[in-house]
Amino acid sequence: MANAKEVELLGLWVSPFVRRVEWALKLKGIPYDYIEEDILNKSPLLLRLNPVHQTVPVLVHGGRVVSESFLILEYIDETWKHSPLLPRDPYERAMARFWASVAESKVLENAWIAMCSEEGEEKERAIELATEALGHIEGVIRGKAFFGGEAIGYLDLAVGWVSLWLPVWDEVGSMKIFDQAKYPATAAWTGRFIEHPVIKENLPPRDKMVVYFRDKRSRIMASKSHA
Repeated sequence: MANAKEVELLGLWVSPFVRRVEWALKLKGIPYDYIEEDILNKSPLLLRLNPVHQTVPVLVHGGRVVSESFLILEYIDETWKHSPLLPRDPYERAMARFWASVAESKVLENAWIAMCSEEGEEKERAIELATEALGHIEGVIRGKAFFGGEAIGYLDLAVGWVSLWLPVWDEVGSMKIFDQAKYPATAAWTGRFIEHPVIKENLPPRDKMVVYFRDKRSRIMASKSHA
């Protein structure tokens, strides 16, 4: 088992990418030191550890640096093999990675575009793409307690942002991608997910999230208008 000095995580409190890494560390009981970053004023440490993307999360383990949240999840799972996150079966493992990619590239990216867009064709198209992909996710979770079966696994952590971030983005963007009546299985899963003790104790305050993303949206919209 690692001690906190061996594992460090550079993050941002409101980032869903950082939170999924924290959830993995907490689920496995891995102690770590957390370093909060200001993405608008990036520290020399962040720029040194992740010079290519200059983003969080960044995991440092025994002096070795891993960036990109999905890669960090796999690194954690392969380094600390107890309480596995990814399925043992190769096909199921491939499917977990596939659906994580779908949720990221189709739901999250389009939900973000929609939130940061004025009413119009771009916003409508992004909402359409996000809701279509969310429908596929609904089919995957239907009939299951968690994507990982009876316990939280890799895909639950990958899609976990839907439980809190997506409703906040819907509110901030004056839209409705996550219609709980339309996606009842996903809605039921989000309830179970955020009530899990490890997840519940490691969620950012919703009211602060709304303020943060409203400000973020305003700055993005202002930059678009001056482009």
